[in-house]
Amino acid sequence: MTDLHFPNRRAFLRRTGLAVAAGAVLSPAAPALPAAAEADGDADALFKAGRFAAAERGYRSRLRAQPRDARALAQLGYLALLSNRFEEAEKRLSKALDLEPGDVASAQRLAECFVRQDRLSKAVPLLRKVDRPREKALTELYSHISGTPWQLRGAKSAHIPFVTLDPVPAVEATVNGRRGTFWLDTYATLDLSEEMAQEAGLRAVTTMSGGVANNQPITISLGILDSFKVGNVEVRNLPVQWSNARRPPLPDGTSAAGAFGTTIFYHFLTTMDYARKALTLRPRTEAAPRAHFVDRLPLWLAGDHYPCTVGSLGDYGPRMVTVDTGGIGVALDTTVQIAEQAGGITVDRDHPIPQPGGIKLYPITAERISLGRAVGRNLPGHAADNVFPGFPGPGQSAMFGFDLIANFTHEFFKPYAITFDYQRMHLTITRG
Repeated sequence: MTDLHFPNRRAFLRRTGLAVAAGAVLSPAAPALPAAAEADGDADALFKAGRFAAAERGYRSRLRAQPRDARALAQLGYLALLSNRFEEAEKRLSKALDLEPGDVASAQRLAECFVRQDRLSKAVPLLRKVDRPREKALTELYSHISGTPWQLRGAKSAHIPFVTLDPVPAVEATVNGRRGTFWLDTYATLDLSEEMAQEAGLRAVTTMSGGVANNQPITISLGILDSFKVGNVEVRNLPVQWSNARRPPLPDGTSAAGAFGTTIFYHFLTTMDYARKALTLRPRTEAAPRAHFVDRLPLWLAGDHYPCTVGSLGDYGPRMVTVDTGGIGVALDTTVQIAEQAGGITVDRDHPIPQPGGIKLYPITAERISLGRAVGRNLPGHAADNVFPGFPGPGQSAMFGFDLIANFTHEFFKPYAITFDYQRMHLTITRG
């Protein structure tokens, strides 16, 4: 969500994963589905194409033939992590690291396996091995959290009306007892404005650079929050970040207190009901709503807070896509090349939106896009000439290791309610 250059993104949030500032250009090539890959057992090609079940079979076959195949172990561990199968992820990634102690990716993923389970102290020595600025900052932060992190208190469930639906949904919440309005964004962790952090009495444990807001580098402060309350549900002793990034104003002209998303969401069974304009948090053990059922799709979690599923652009797909709810005024992010390959997407080359580094972003209109049986027609979006780090969907293919054809966002979801079930790893879509 940002009001400069990239009108549908809120760079102050997406970059909470702290991708490098835009500048390095990645290949915009559309993913090619390897027709012969499954037949010849090319597990790496299948994984890159997002054919995870077939890739897993391939890696297991490799492991049976060679039990000390570190690559197969690492990839099986990564596949388990994407599906929140923590026990298997820990087992496979640990074995991969025993065989290849210098495997930075597996060390980072094993640390993430512990972070998702709120076992932060177990993540610390692994993050130290990674030895990159982001991981150094997280090591410092997690080392300062004493006691049990992410304690859930108060009511088991909460139903909170949206303060606004546009530009993206927002709800009221409290930070150490201070009330504010927060954007809801699946590409967010828990991100506060500098003003809210000061009011709440937060102290920075450490800082890190490399985040991007409105296409400008920023410094992000990291600290420990005593209390975050949404409705009558309270979370205590949790990590938090804040910065002075400029955020879009609320419809009444006031400033938002920050945003929250997937790292909060995956502690609950979370429903964003666009049609009825409400956020519902339930215990993770509950089942997703079935009333007005449209479809249930597989859900994967990449990185520390990036939900993925399968979607289609017209008849192109289903392929891997991201679900980033924070896009202002658009339903879709993709590349020009993928848009042209998919067909049914009009690229407005007469009105490019300039980006830093000479990258061009074009308005598009998609005749039909879909997540399973949930279909949107004649929806606006953006297509990048070249993807860049932080560009949702295709821009994250290199980071995740598998090809993404698009990002589905705000305008697509308006007729629906979407439920994120990180226990069973399903994305359930119902009609409002």
